[in-house]
Amino acid sequence: MKKNSNEAIPLILDFCHWLKEQKKSPNTISTYKREVEKYQEWLQEKNCDITHLTKSNIQDYIFFLEQQQKSLATIDKTMGAIRTFAKFLEKPELIFGIKIKPVEKKEDIETLSAHECTLLLNEVKKGGNLRNIAIMYVLLHTGIRVSELCSLNWSNVDFIKNELIIKRNDEKRFIPLSTDTRVHLHNYLRTQTSEEALFITKSGGRLTERTVQYMLKKYDVNPNKLRHTFCQRLVDSNVDLEIVSRFAGHKDINVTKRYVKPQLNKHKLEEVINNAFINETLG
Repeated sequence: MKKNSNEAIPLILDFCHWLKEQKKSPNTISTYKREVEKYQEWLQEKNCDITHLTKSNIQDYIFFLEQQQKSLATIDKTMGAIRTFAKFLEKPELIFGIKIKPVEKKEDIETLSAHECTLLLNEVKKGGNLRNIAIMYVLLHTGIRVSELCSLNWSNVDFIKNELIIKRNDEKRFIPLSTDTRVHLHNYLRTQTSEEALFITKSGGRLTERTVQYMLKKYDVNPNKLRHTFCQRLVDSNVDLEIVSRFAGHKDINVTKRYVKPQLNKHKLEEVINNAFINETLG
């Protein structure tokens, strides 16, 4: 933080302590602290500070981020931090009615074909690293975010119910584990002694997002592509959009609707329309 923001540091530190009491993960606490500090710096440039939070300056900050063309994911992360901070201040009403402009998405979503998925998984298996194999299957077969992957503990994996439990912003979602994912998690489990963090480094520390992204880069793939592939495969398999949205952790089902593609060609559409109105025509 900037030098002139020292006065706010005690409040932010109190916020972090409160988050620990709420049993938030270290990654979540670090993220919220960073986002609140960024917000404090912006406020100070406006001759305000975070100790006098108002709905107006929250909305102005969101407008500022939109003008900076920040992604919807970034703005959502920021709002999550501010929303939790407002709850800490016992002023949750401050974020009621905050407007966020919808971000126009590209029509083409980059995904892997079934053949490309097979090639990718086979390539990872050739490396023989049980951790990396498990990571690739988890990302591809559950569609979770890298930040969520790094926050996983063994307690988030239920081998009895065959599901992955994702905790994000005080909410939980349950994603079924594919047979292959379960098998590779079991294989990886047999090599680990960690009692908490699911994916760890060679030195025993919790895996970082940067490390995962670096690993994926070696296979010429990125986290978003794996996440998009998961969603696209479910939608293409006619899984209900609400279910896909819940598995992916989308707050707005319109985000999920991006994966719906027109399935009928012009000739087929004409046939459908004719059949739909055939009784009126004959009458």
